[in-house]
Amino acid sequence: MSYPRPTSHPYPFTAIVGQEEMKLCLLLNVVDPRIGGVMIMGHRGTGKSTAVRALAEVLPKITRLAGDPFNRAPADVPPQDPLLALVGITERPQQAEKIPVPVVDLPLGATEDRVCGTIDIEAALTMGIKRFQPGLLAQANRGFLYIDEVNLLEDHLVDLLLDVAASGWNVVEREGISVRHPARFVLVGSGNPEEGELRPQLLDRFGLHARILTITDIGQRIEIVRRRRAYDADPAAFTRQWQPQQRALQRQIVAAQKRLPQVTLPDEVLLFAAELCMVLNVDGHRGELTLARAACALAALDARTQATIDDVCRVAVPALRHRLRRDPLETTDAGDKVMQALTDLLARHNHRPLEAVSALTPT
Repeated sequence: MSYPRPTSHPYPFTAIVGQEEMKLCLLLNVVDPRIGGVMIMGHRGTGKSTAVRALAEVLPKITRLAGDPFNRAPADVPPQDPLLALVGITERPQQAEKIPVPVVDLPLGATEDRVCGTIDIEAALTMGIKRFQPGLLAQANRGFLYIDEVNLLEDHLVDLLLDVAASGWNVVEREGISVRHPARFVLVGSGNPEEGELRPQLLDRFGLHARILTITDIGQRIEIVRRRRAYDADPAAFTRQWQPQQRALQRQIVAAQKRLPQVTLPDEVLLFAAELCMVLNVDGHRGELTLARAACALAALDARTQATIDDVCRVAVPALRHRLRRDPLETTDAGDKVMQALTDLLARHNHRPLEAVSALTPT
């Protein structure tokens, strides 16, 4: 099911106070969905779900073929489309329509059939025909798939979702029907670490891992309450107040998406990323790939066409903290280990001190 929209004026993304790491991770995945989604772990009431819904509202509406249950652009639907026939649409609609970027909520009790799609039982029983009933993955195409408390979701469903998110396609074979439809979405999982972590094999497959804590700065805490009270009192007026910032962020995101294919990754930057993964004993090669993609997305977001070592430094903690080998006796936080490795490596490369690297904040 999609998130209900209780008001026509959702809370603005640019009005969210603090949590810069989480916001940056979400923005980078919007610029380049190949990064592989975001795992957000943090305390309750820290704005995880609010941020996901708010970011979707910033993005421009998408154009789809009218009534297409797979949210495909008209140019992506051929005149004789087998997918439309499978869901019972005999004639291809000619009109297009604009819809908000979909944000689909995956409930913890969802079955594999509900997620992937299955046979339309009603059509089978009443008309004796086989039709495909699209699932949540079809609804999430070209949008966000949000899983709250993902650490409580069954492992086989998490594995399935990660496979689809990586490939961009959902394949369903049920009772003689074989369906392959696009399912390109930004996968966002959130959870409370006190309720348990994901298995390392699954956690490693999320592109970025943002860890957020309750804000302790008294000024920011006061500002959070002040803004929320203003929003609750008059959502329309509060939203209008933040419209200039919202429009500016939308322009920045759209420009970054267009600029991304022109962003280059110099050999020295790639070497730095590879050395960092080796120093941290990161298994496999997802670490380097994620660092490269996230650094290029950050450069595009900052209106540049070349990624730098500084970009790698800014994304290193969320890109690598969940890929480190776990020692049950280790007391050092994984993020602190990444920061220490960065400091040592920057000194070895005669790069300026880590303190000079820009903070984790979207421009």
